[in-house]
Amino acid sequence: MIQNDTLRNSLNFILFQSGWFVCVLYPGLPAAGFVALLLAFHLALVSQHRFVELQFIGAGTVLGGVLDGIWFQTGILDDGSGSVQLTPVWLVGIWAIFMTTLSHSLSWIGSKPWLPFVCAPVAGPFAYWSASKLGAVELPDMPLSLIALAFGWLVVFPALLYLRKFLYPELIR
Repeated sequence: MIQNDTLRNSLNFILFQSGWFVCVLYPGLPAAGFVALLLAFHLALVSQHRFVELQFIGAGTVLGGVLDGIWFQTGILDDGSGSVQLTPVWLVGIWAIFMTTLSHSLSWIGSKPWLPFVCAPVAGPFAYWSASKLGAVELPDMPLSLIALAFGWLVVFPALLYLRKFLYPELIR
């Protein structure tokens, strides 16, 4: 395990960005497998509370996967096939690798109570919009999709930080 906080946060950021780009550029089961490998590196080199963090990652991945599933079911997101589906496995992978950032490279967002409410409704939809521009997902009705994503992230991101604070306090630095 890496002892230096800056190095751990930097590696966490690199692992997340690598996972996000692989999942978006090559959406599918192999991308999710790549994320599993990145999670193993994260747990081995970055995490200081592996078992607790793995629980937190799992809880957030389920929550995020359900939220994305709702967006697919309601037409906020589309995979381009036109059929209603469950959350694609590569998008579940993005949730898993994203969850690692909440206790490391993005932990600073929880330092001010108002900050998640400002950052999340902008950054969340931006990630989906970026993925749509790279061809991984479609936003069928761009304005409606972005508004729904902003509202969803306004709720889910602070909820994840709340979950971390009260159920997994050892992950807060």
